[in-house]
Amino acid sequence: MSEYRIPDSSLSYHEEIKKSTFIVHLAHTPSIDEAKAFIKQINEQYPDARHNCWAHVAGQPGGSHVYGFSDDGEPNGTAGKPMLNVLIGSGLGEITAVTTRYFGGIKLGTGGLVRAYGGSLNNALAQLQTSLKIPASTLTGYSDYALQGAIEQYLNTHFTILSMDKQYGAVIEWSIDIDHRQALRASQEIFDLTHGVVELKIKA
Repeated sequence: MSEYRIPDSSLSYHEEIKKSTFIVHLAHTPSIDEAKAFIKQINEQYPDARHNCWAHVAGQPGGSHVYGFSDDGEPNGTAGKPMLNVLIGSGLGEITAVTTRYFGGIKLGTGGLVRAYGGSLNNALAQLQTSLKIPASTLTGYSDYALQGAIEQYLNTHFTILSMDKQYGAVIEWSIDIDHRQALRASQEIFDLTHGVVELKIKA
């Protein structure tokens, strides 16, 4: 796992190529189900469009199981696959692109379609605001109340803590989301800090 960039928000981009109108829609979609929901939303929004071609990297980039694409009636290989190639090349994750095309009467040919779908998506991505996502590991464990301050201060001072949840009962139950690269070291150092009393385990 490594950090990667994700969309901050949705974006629509409009371009005209040889009288055909291309509208690129981009959205943050952390899962396949969310990607499908966004594609369905665009199809319902533009029911009169001849084509709503799409591609997604619906999760962490690099895993083929999060990839998907469709030419939606365009000649095979001229829309969805070029769009997916652009998304993969961008290095972005958790993103879906749907390109709506209104035909303007001039045929673009297969090469022209590949350039149009890939190029308009590239131009849209140039306008997209993104943020860095750090994959997390979750540490869980228990401690006495007397150790709470020391544990909290040490973690916040030495590590990238993404969230920290504490449940208060007879003891404190910890659930800590941390930069996955630091999880093992944090577990070992808290164990040492508390002289072996507190063991934070990496949740599988």
